[in-house]
Amino acid sequence: MTDLERELLDAIERDRDALVTFFQDFLRAKSPNPPGDTRPAADVLTSWLDERGAPHRIEAAEPHMPNVVGSVAMGAPGPHLVLNGHIDVFAPIDDATAWTGELRDGRIYARGASDMKCGTAASAIAYAMLSGRRDRLAGRLTLTCVSDEETGGRWGTHWLMENFPDEVLGDCCLNGEPSGLNNVRFLEKGTLRLTVTTRTDGGHGGYPHLSANAIVQACEVITGIRALNGREPELPEAVARALLSPEGVAGTEAGMGEGAAKVVRSVTVNVGTIRGGLKINQIPHECVCEVEVRYPWGFSHEEMLAHVEEVVGRVPGATFALDANHSYPPSLADPDHAMMTILGDVVEELGHPRPIPLSSLGGSDSRYWRWRSIPAFLYGPSPVTMGRRDEHVTVDEFLHVTRTHCLAAARYLAPAGN
Repeated sequence: MTDLERELLDAIERDRDALVTFFQDFLRAKSPNPPGDTRPAADVLTSWLDERGAPHRIEAAEPHMPNVVGSVAMGAPGPHLVLNGHIDVFAPIDDATAWTGELRDGRIYARGASDMKCGTAASAIAYAMLSGRRDRLAGRLTLTCVSDEETGGRWGTHWLMENFPDEVLGDCCLNGEPSGLNNVRFLEKGTLRLTVTTRTDGGHGGYPHLSANAIVQACEVITGIRALNGREPELPEAVARALLSPEGVAGTEAGMGEGAAKVVRSVTVNVGTIRGGLKINQIPHECVCEVEVRYPWGFSHEEMLAHVEEVVGRVPGATFALDANHSYPPSLADPDHAMMTILGDVVEELGHPRPIPLSSLGGSDSRYWRWRSIPAFLYGPSPVTMGRRDEHVTVDEFLHVTRTHCLAAARYLAPAGN
């Protein structure tokens, strides 16, 4: 560990209570999406960065969805690292206590604690600490704290990349989405989100010979789409090594539950909502279902969509609409990339077991970098409570993720020869 890295750890320990308070303040600032108004939470971030003299600005296509962007050149030429996190949190929220930021028994409770204000706070802290020591580093460091991740990124990461590519693309991206401390996520599934509608004439329930049943037809479509469930592709050698090794299987199951090792490498189909029928003695004239297909690296968007089109096409009166904001291909970073090694070394040096490379089950903005062949990696707190009424992270988790991001960024941007 270098002198600079030890200095960063000392500073985090010295400011421990203030950092926890900053995290609590960030959690108490409401930012549910939808509706997506993240201005109170963005204000917490910008005020904190202002106090530390870390350069930043607001960029926003939609005024209520500000993106906090900062970028600093270091003291010598070198690589460009981007820190990415999102400000908005999962909604709807029907619990008035969701924003307390309460510290109890070593845990901090609030909506967004895990997904992902812990990781976003860690990114802001790392950016502020390293920008203040830029003369001892090389390359460039950029901070992107975005709005709109929960609804697809149209006005967040995607918009920033379209409008400020030189600042936000970089050579590598580090993200603090909830992964679990035992792994680094380098791979994400692709997704299709569909609204399937079936329509018939309908009528009296005693006259089934006069009309088909829209709910029954919807079930036919669902059954056909669910034929994808469990399919596994042929994986690239590096991906297969990471996911199928005994360590990869054990780590996946430990972090995401028994059975997850198969799920990460296979197609899953979830029927999220279904609405149809007026009363028990009527033949339904319409049924609307929302279906989500998640598929691993090795299958394409075109393959999945062609299967859906074929299934829907053979059921009379059935149509579907694709949610473009949440339908996208898988994304992959090299599990042997230098940042993976750096993260593993740093976590071990901090006294934790070496994290293993794994796939995510959910999606993140990291896909936007990977689609452009820029490696992006996730290392953050446990995902187990995200979206729950008792969503929380432990204080130790928050501080560990902060230390890891600070040290990993410093090591990636270390001048040649250090």
